[in-house]
Amino acid sequence: MKNLWTAEEASSYKTDLELRVFSSNLLGRSDELVLHGGGNTSVKSMVDGEEILYVKGSGWDLVSIKAEGFAPVKMQTLLAMAKLEKLSDTEMVAGQKKAMIDASAPNPSVEAILHALIPFKVVDHTHADAVVTISNSLQGKEHIAKLFPNFLIVPYVMPGFILAHEIYKMTRDFDWASCEGIILHNHGIFTFDDDAKCSYDKMIDAVSRAEKFLDENAPLSFEKIEPVAFDIERLKELVSEAKGYEVEMKVNQTPLALHYASQDHLYMKATRGVLTPEHIIRTKRTPLIVNQNLETAVEKYVADYKAYFETYASDEIILNPAPNYAVVKNFGVLLFGKNEKEVNVMNDVVEHTMRAVLRADKLGGYESISLKDSFEMEYWELEQAKLKK
Repeated sequence: MKNLWTAEEASSYKTDLELRVFSSNLLGRSDELVLHGGGNTSVKSMVDGEEILYVKGSGWDLVSIKAEGFAPVKMQTLLAMAKLEKLSDTEMVAGQKKAMIDASAPNPSVEAILHALIPFKVVDHTHADAVVTISNSLQGKEHIAKLFPNFLIVPYVMPGFILAHEIYKMTRDFDWASCEGIILHNHGIFTFDDDAKCSYDKMIDAVSRAEKFLDENAPLSFEKIEPVAFDIERLKELVSEAKGYEVEMKVNQTPLALHYASQDHLYMKATRGVLTPEHIIRTKRTPLIVNQNLETAVEKYVADYKAYFETYASDEIILNPAPNYAVVKNFGVLLFGKNEKEVNVMNDVVEHTMRAVLRADKLGGYESISLKDSFEMEYWELEQAKLKK
């Protein structure tokens, strides 16, 4: 992975927050690290004698974030929250917002408590494709342990307070000085330092280590495939009916998409879950697989989604059960959204997912988070709160 830091560009930024914006933008320039709002960054600073965490605000992309995109939150409040045995996400968000020293700033990232726990000035968190690809392979735990011997390795837990509290418990008697970073299985990677450049360099070095491992053990190449004929307009019509509105549709027939759609045992291969948990909000856990009658395929998808909801739901409100994208046997991938922007975002997410699945299979098999964990992420309390209003 290319290190984008240049001394000339960095020299334009003088304050801690300016450098934080700069290195955050560098991370955001690499799609292999973060996509469309993914990842978060922070810097700790003293303000009027009190330590404040400036953490990425919700709704901002790292590639374009500015100083006003960072939420200033009192460290003392965040560290007290980490010690609580129980805290709902709604309570966490309210508590973090109350602890902000600028009420006009955006809501802090749901990972703000975790950023506060890490005792370094600068903290970087990405969903690096290479790291999550290895972690999502069947032997991922063994591979990650060998590649990152000086990292704190954390089994998958729900992001937000649950993750922060788990790491709080893991690190009460922890030697942070000898820790190079944190790997969150099925989720992503943290690096940190008291210097912005050093933290950024650590991220690039760690991800480069994972990329080198994949290049050596799971290289990808694609033969030319001619797609079969397919009635895309009929599928668009059926999905529009299922969603209740006319969808915008995008067709992806890149060599990657054609290779992915031409696999044997397509249903089994393409329905094993998301690359990193946040993707589920955009794509759902699985695509529609089309290798049979179109009407039957769409009806089955909707029925299966409703069954998945009923299995894990308590008082949640069901989301639209229609598919967000489809993998059509020997044809490619189709994406469905409300507008062009939405389908393009989904296409980016799906392309990164397809590549990761194919590479993880070369390492012995791909395995995402469980159905139960997927449901908890898809029906996260904070998202449901918006619907219930």
